[in-house]
Amino acid sequence: MQLPFSLFLAVRFIKPKRTFLSVITVVSVLGVTLGIAVMIVVISVMNGFDRELRSKVLGFDSHISVTDGGIPFQNWRAIPKLLTSQPNVLAAAPYARGPVLLSTSAGNVRAAQIRGIDPSTEGNVQALTNAITAGNFDLTGDSTVMGEELAKDLDIRVGDKITVYPARDFGPILDALNEAESSSDPKTSIQKIRALVLPAELTVKGLVNTGRYPFDSNVLLAPIHIAQELYSLGDSVHGVSAWLKEPDNAPAFAQEFVKILPGGLRIPTTWIDDNRGMFDAIRTEKITMFFLLLFIVIVAAFSIMNTLITVTVMKTREIGVMKALGATRTQIVWVFLTQGMIVGIFGNVIGLSLGLSILRWRNEFKDFLTDQLGIPIFSKDIYQFSKIPSFTDPSHVAVICTCAFLICSLAALLPALVAARLDPVKALRHD
Repeated sequence: MQLPFSLFLAVRFIKPKRTFLSVITVVSVLGVTLGIAVMIVVISVMNGFDRELRSKVLGFDSHISVTDGGIPFQNWRAIPKLLTSQPNVLAAAPYARGPVLLSTSAGNVRAAQIRGIDPSTEGNVQALTNAITAGNFDLTGDSTVMGEELAKDLDIRVGDKITVYPARDFGPILDALNEAESSSDPKTSIQKIRALVLPAELTVKGLVNTGRYPFDSNVLLAPIHIAQELYSLGDSVHGVSAWLKEPDNAPAFAQEFVKILPGGLRIPTTWIDDNRGMFDAIRTEKITMFFLLLFIVIVAAFSIMNTLITVTVMKTREIGVMKALGATRTQIVWVFLTQGMIVGIFGNVIGLSLGLSILRWRNEFKDFLTDQLGIPIFSKDIYQFSKIPSFTDPSHVAVICTCAFLICSLAALLPALVAARLDPVKALRHD
């Protein structure tokens, strides 16, 4: 098959006479390849973080929370009905939560967060049930379901009992102690103090692994009446949670809920408000990393430019001959532009293949490095996931490959214009 004039000469100039490929061309292709591969890997991993965090938050956290500014409120029973009467609300349920101190019969002690819920109305019960790794999701009577990591820290198994102490304001306890010291009836005073610090003994019925480390290592689920008793709430609750059909529109729905909620309640908080800092950080890092890694491709583009300038000097006589034989400036420009495009195409193909391969085996490679180096490469304590998440967005890959190709092509433009402006007479006299 006969190649077009510009493509034929571009291929001949890239391939030297004595070797299959020139070292400079290989270096240029490798630069583009590494730049594209690293950008695809980094952007895909950042997309994976964003996607996984969003999935975990929406799967196990409520979409909207109605509170009275953190103060327990009593007149809450009408709120779930008001919320579920809205067409975009799937479920609404009360909750009570707070910090607690956990103690086991073996003497293990650990701070955690208790969340008292009503399983009959809770909107994420199915997701929690699917995440059970031992036992079952049973919150009847004096029972609890805890995160798997929290259970490991306390050396707890299904069927074991755990004592839960509420973290309260110590003011009333100190007042009761002072009263007991001066009281003529210490027995009554001791009973009063005991009532203030009375713990709850719960039976562990199930262990849950949501894949979200802060939840699995810190949360204790219990029936709502247990949390109410621990914090002496009576019939009050800390808030009402709601789950929406369209969680992404939670801020707009929150503004609408203000119109139907009783006066005095604050604007409901959404899952976006609770996690805004985390998602904004991921978005900023993703954009920053894209531009930083783009400089790898730009450095490779300078290598391409250097290569083509060298070729222009070395092929000055050949360029003069071509122009003397009738080659136009456009044809000469395309000879050198095509070289840059060929480097860009090869860099795209190899870089894309390398990047996707790294993403395919990312966790195996992470485990290999962890075993060889003896240190955790991707600590779930810090990154919240036991495995490196990844999501390859075709539109992002297309942008990366297109940008790399355009940079390589533009890098070839300057040498191409220099070659096209050569005077054929001076070129033929070039030594």
